[in-house]
Amino acid sequence: MTFNAKDLFEGLDSKPASGASSAVAEEGPRSVLRGERLTKEYKKRKVVESVDIKVAQRDIVGLLGPNGAGKTTTFYMLVGLIPPDRGRVFLDDEELTEVPMFKRARLGLGYLAQEPSVFRKLTVAQNIMAILETLPLNRAERVHRLEQLLQDLSIGHLRDAKAYALSGGERRRLEITRALVQHPKFILLDEPFAGIDPIAVNDIQQIVTELKQRGIGVIISDHNVEQTLEIVDRAYIMYEGRIRVSGTVSELVWNDEVAEIYLGPTLTARMRSRYPRPEA
Repeated sequence: MTFNAKDLFEGLDSKPASGASSAVAEEGPRSVLRGERLTKEYKKRKVVESVDIKVAQRDIVGLLGPNGAGKTTTFYMLVGLIPPDRGRVFLDDEELTEVPMFKRARLGLGYLAQEPSVFRKLTVAQNIMAILETLPLNRAERVHRLEQLLQDLSIGHLRDAKAYALSGGERRRLEITRALVQHPKFILLDEPFAGIDPIAVNDIQQIVTELKQRGIGVIISDHNVEQTLEIVDRAYIMYEGRIRVSGTVSELVWNDEVAEIYLGPTLTARMRSRYPRPEA
């Protein structure tokens, strides 16, 4: 799918979405993003069928499965890139099914696609400022917010580096920084570990954990199963367009169906050596 920058940035609001925070979150009521019975067909083939999925603020939820399982299509329906053929999307009690992507962004839904989304010939600071300039802020406010983001995501030392010169991990950090411009309640991360080295994977894991501490709900999909399961609170396993199993990491690792359709014998044995069998 081709992404239009207008779809991602149009109508962005400078004010935090209600319930969102740029600091460590305090305990309190949590918003919930959920999809109900989401279904999508292409050429009479159901690529997603009757999927129920939800995430609350301060939760990290995995959406995992083999290639072609329907994970990215599910993400597209949740954030508004494509409409479901059937099913509905809600943010708390507000239905978003017919709400365009930029309005969902105003309500607190952020999305980081698996495809690179930075402007390659701009510096790190210019990449962030390009989004800040779409907001109703004066120059001083934009500069203040830029400095805050550079500090919060620990990329101040890269501010003058061109995006094309960044490592895979540095680029991911920049992309996540840009996604935080609007103080989202939720961020959907599609393949955040793709194309980065092992050290950077640990770095991105830490950033995702920090998002949770900020009060942000995260749905993450990635083929790096072990690294993803290390940071999620629970996960869904998709297979052939359907949610086949959901649960905590231990519940999934010790589930024989998950072993058969997704993990395989070698990874299952390694994961079971790390996670205790859940109590019956």
